[in-house]
Amino acid sequence: MLGKAPAPAYPGGPSRGRRWLGDCAGAFGDLGTFLPHAVGAMTVAGLAPAGVLFGFGVFFVASGLFYGLPMAVQPMKAVSAVLLTGQLTPQATAASGLMIGAVLLLLSMTGLIGRVARMIPQSVTAGLQLGLGLSMGWLGLIMVLQTPWIGLPALVLLFGAPRLWPLVPIAPLVLLAAATASAEMPPAPGFAPHPPSLVLPLNRGAIWQGLELAVLPQLPLTLTNAVIVTAVLCRELFGERAAARVTVRNLALTSGAANLLLAPLGAMPMCHGAGGVVAQHRFGARTGLAPILFGSALLVLALGFADSAAALLAVIPPSAVGALLLVAGAELAVSKRLGRAKPQKAPLCRGLGPRRGAVQ
Repeated sequence: MLGKAPAPAYPGGPSRGRRWLGDCAGAFGDLGTFLPHAVGAMTVAGLAPAGVLFGFGVFFVASGLFYGLPMAVQPMKAVSAVLLTGQLTPQATAASGLMIGAVLLLLSMTGLIGRVARMIPQSVTAGLQLGLGLSMGWLGLIMVLQTPWIGLPALVLLFGAPRLWPLVPIAPLVLLAAATASAEMPPAPGFAPHPPSLVLPLNRGAIWQGLELAVLPQLPLTLTNAVIVTAVLCRELFGERAAARVTVRNLALTSGAANLLLAPLGAMPMCHGAGGVVAQHRFGARTGLAPILFGSALLVLALGFADSAAALLAVIPPSAVGALLLVAGAELAVSKRLGRAKPQKAPLCRGLGPRRGAVQ
């Protein structure tokens, strides 16, 4: 359970082989969030696959190296929703990423993000965690029921197999089996080097569109789920390993820097996310190797197979993706923090900073 003190990754301490297997399995744990948004951005919204995949790949690898933990990287949900309804152009999407990145970087470098975190009571962060878990689980259930003959067996395996066979990388195996069962053959990928292209918001209309439709709805979600709740959750899952590095200040810093650097290359606006951290942890990830592995795979697709990447990823049935989402949502929602969190006058987002418990 998430409310307990973090247990060792494996009884008696993990061997290198066990640690590697766990990280391989957990690397694919957050596909339930990644696939619908990323594939939709490439196929529906028309963003260049090379830019989208390159952005995620770089941010995943950098997060694994910087935090040394299974740190999630996710699409910004409010921006993605507007993008998939056709209301944002690629230029406006780049503008929104640049503006959100600048705000997050400013909040981190001035220390204002710590003050924001201290203003939010513990009961509120617990409620946000519950709401996020329930929404993930509900969306996952809807996706599972699209093709239940694939989704329900996948769900049973994802719930039960990690407890019975903890060393088996169950998440990628279930996705592979589901893709095979769907009988949809992807086109043969052809190697074609394709570096990302510059996407610069050079007109006032794109900047205003990005600010009004994407930046203003997204910032509250990012500050709560991607920064504050993620910091709390990492402390619960990883204890002292997360204490010095996974602070609200650092989470805002890495999200801000990633968007400022990668949005002009066609990347989707991205952030960290509590649900993704839980998903990777649930399927065995315990170190930064998990995001590095997944990010490296995305970089290979981006730089060598961008033209066929969207079709390859779309082969995985939505019902199997939904099973991943439902398992992660249940894990996130069922937390003893909900029972411990009580209404209070003084905010209590403690333990998000380094040693002394101050929010940094």
